Amino acid sequence: MLLNTIKPVAGSKKPAKRVGRGIGSGFGKTCGRGHKGQKSRSGGFHKVGFEGGQMPLQRRLPKVGFNSAKKRLTAEVRLDELTKVKGDVTVEALIEANLVPAFTKRVKVILSGEVKSKVTLKGLAITEGAKKAVEKSGGSVE
Repeated sequence: MLLNTIKPVAGSKKPAKRVGRGIGSGFGKTCGRGHKGQKSRSGGFHKVGFEGGQMPLQRRLPKVGFNSAKKRLTAEVRLDELTKVKGDVTVEALIEANLVPAFTKRVKVILSGEVKSKVTLKGLAITEGAKKAVEKSGGSVE
């Protein structure tokens, strides 16, 4: 390959639109801008996001982020915290042991630390790694 033989791919370079060259060109008289209006005139432009005076979308939306209502009802529990619960581990038992807030509806057990005693989990979500660790220690997940 030689530098003087390099050419752009066929169809990637379009010829420039030659406006104001008569009726036959297809871009005569108004030069493809239509009739009247702001965009037909020289210097007729508006800011990005301008909606003709209507309050723009980026100003209508709140500046702060999104806070999920479900997030307040969900909690995570580490494996080593399960030993603080007496009997079967349920959402109610975790609330009584002060491991999750009182209004918690859904709890997920994550693999952090290790479980030394046999525990039975009922009605809880659990990660794959945590499930293997619980079953390895002789516990069960229902």
